[in-house]
Amino acid sequence: MQDKNFKEKFDEEYKNLCLAEQIAKARHNANLTQEGLAQRIESTKSAVSRYENSNYNSYSVKLLNKIAKACNSELRIDFVPRRAKSI
Repeated sequence: MQDKNFKEKFDEEYKNLCLAEQIAKARHNANLTQEGLAQRIESTKSAVSRYENSNYNSYSVKLLNKIAKACNSELRIDFVPRRAKSI
């Protein structure tokens, strides 16, 4: 993780993976299939599958709110200060 460019790309991919995983977890907790969630958000099963894939990176707050509501969940978005680098 010494290479700054590699670390930035890694962190971005990790965040995408976490978001995709959280969507799948919320859906499972709501006892919904991908088809069931798709119906609730007026979308398609293939779209829900894309949202649950770490390669997807076009989420909007509007979409995430629809998913949260459909899963009887609350959407929270945090801005967390970065830690100062230690010397």
